[in-house]
Amino acid sequence: MTSFKRALRRFRDDESGLIMAEFVITLPMLIWVFMALFAYWDIFRSMNTVQKAAYSVSDLISRQNNDVPVAFIDGMQTVMEYLLPTTLTSQMRFTSVKWSVTNNRFEVIWSRSPGGAMTPLTTATLQPLAPKIPMMAATDTVVIVEASVPYTPVFNVGLASNYTLDEFIVTRPRFLTKICLQGLPCT
Repeated sequence: MTSFKRALRRFRDDESGLIMAEFVITLPMLIWVFMALFAYWDIFRSMNTVQKAAYSVSDLISRQNNDVPVAFIDGMQTVMEYLLPTTLTSQMRFTSVKWSVTNNRFEVIWSRSPGGAMTPLTTATLQPLAPKIPMMAATDTVVIVEASVPYTPVFNVGLASNYTLDEFIVTRPRFLTKICLQGLPCT
């Protein structure tokens, strides 16, 4: 009986091979953690890139000194696509907005989406977006740049399979009182 007890103690105290067993148990978790870290890093990197690209496009429009040609607005889509990684594509909408004191609401001066990717805004469809627009004085106008970029995570680690990275940027014209689109009345 004592030899059996000694054999049991020896078996209980034997630690050879434990490191390999622990490694085999933790390896799948380590691989998942590294993949998850990369996937989360990639989505935040993409969000940051989309935001910076949309702000750059908005800044380009706000610096215009004359009425903006339609080709310029359509070209902003090309600028946005250039600033984004090749894996991302974007849809954009540009809207010039003024505050109407008499109607107590924001009103659309003009709205355009290159390639017709997004429906242009009207004064009626702008009202649900009004909380996103800062308060303005009676004579102020702003240009709203909206960008929508579909994103799919690189690994399936518990994130949703599809995201849309949306940006809504409101910029005041720098040199003019309002940015007008050539060929359209700018009232």
